[in-house]
Amino acid sequence: MLAAIGHPQRLRIIAGLSEGRVHVSELARRLGISRPLLYLHLERLEKAGLVTGDLELASDGKAMKYFELVPFDLHLTEDVVLAALRADEEEGLKDVQETPR
Repeated sequence: MLAAIGHPQRLRIIAGLSEGRVHVSELARRLGISRPLLYLHLERLEKAGLVTGDLELASDGKAMKYFELVPFDLHLTEDVVLAALRADEEEGLKDVQETPR
C-alpha cells in the first residue's frame, strides 16, 4: 500500500477520486494526464486495494470504466515502513530474476 501511494501522481488520483466515482476519461482530463498513464497508476492503486473499477455499458453500447476509492485506513509505524521496504526490495529482486538476458 505504501508503494502504491508513494508516487505523487497516485496521490493526485486519490485526491481526484475523493470527490466520488468518476469515469476514466473525465479523471484524466481533471488531472491533465493521458489515459494510458492513468490506467497504469490506477492498476497499481487497485492492486493495493485502494480503488476499485467497474465496467459499465452506456445506452449506446459503449463500454465505460468508472473508478472509486475503497475506504482505507493506513497506520504508519516503523514496522510498516520496514515491511514496505522489504517488499519493495523483494519485488525489485524478482523483476531482475525474471528479466531475460
